[in-house]
Amino acid sequence: MSKVSELFGIPVQGITPGVAGEILRCQECPYTETKCFKVRKSEPEISIGTCAVKHGRKNRDIIICPNRMLQKKQIFLDCIHLLTKHEPGNEFHIVSEIKVPGGSVDYFLVSAKNGKARDFAGIEVQTLDTTGTAWPERQRLLQKQGIEIDNSAVESTRRFGMNWKMTAKTALVQIHHKIDTFEHSGKCLILVIQNCLLDYMQREFDFGHLSDSGKIGDSMHIHSYALRTESKNYTIALDQRLSTDAKGVAACLGLKRDAKMDLARLLKEIEQRLSGETLLTLI
Repeated sequence: MSKVSELFGIPVQGITPGVAGEILRCQECPYTETKCFKVRKSEPEISIGTCAVKHGRKNRDIIICPNRMLQKKQIFLDCIHLLTKHEPGNEFHIVSEIKVPGGSVDYFLVSAKNGKARDFAGIEVQTLDTTGTAWPERQRLLQKQGIEIDNSAVESTRRFGMNWKMTAKTALVQIHHKIDTFEHSGKCLILVIQNCLLDYMQREFDFGHLSDSGKIGDSMHIHSYALRTESKNYTIALDQRLSTDAKGVAACLGLKRDAKMDLARLLKEIEQRLSGETLLTLI
């Protein structure tokens, strides 16, 4: 059994010789409709395309690319209820990569009218980082479909693993650095992760004080998603919602920090980025 679960958005059981040739030719991510950004350092013209892999004794399907979480834009739709100032008639926009103290925020879900942001929420997406390399597994999968592959990669004994600790700690520290800006502005920051990563965080960090209902009014939310199989295809589904505030995030880590951006400055950054290209569409 291949350790690759999904390649360029195609479940491994759906990869035939014809499909393999086509996805290698296009190298396209179906979730962004752009070329897969994950490339080999030694061959940057080649996209790796590995969205999810099987790992552990139970061969659990684990998402290793953040763009995989963008399927059907469900993660954005699941945050709409947190825009409490949204009104019928407003447009939804998705604005990516705005800098705040502590780093850039992956996405902003914005409710806007006449080019003015009426409400917004920040969304951070974190998937598991791997150790080692899944390249030999990818190459063996393709060779079985008749694709000509360099034997050195196919015969390689190099393996991959999951960097659970570093992934979890990095995500929580980054959230801690950014949450003050959102809380100061009366807005929400949502961390989107797979349910297996949330399970790890709950075991290794102090999560006992988090609300398990995703409470409206809390500044920091966690949305965890399950990767399920439906008709031989993979789909993500909201699995659990948790929430807390800035102090609660600090309590998770035992850290303290005071860094925030003024609301007016943040609104200006958002409104400068609104355009037809950022408009949230459902197709």
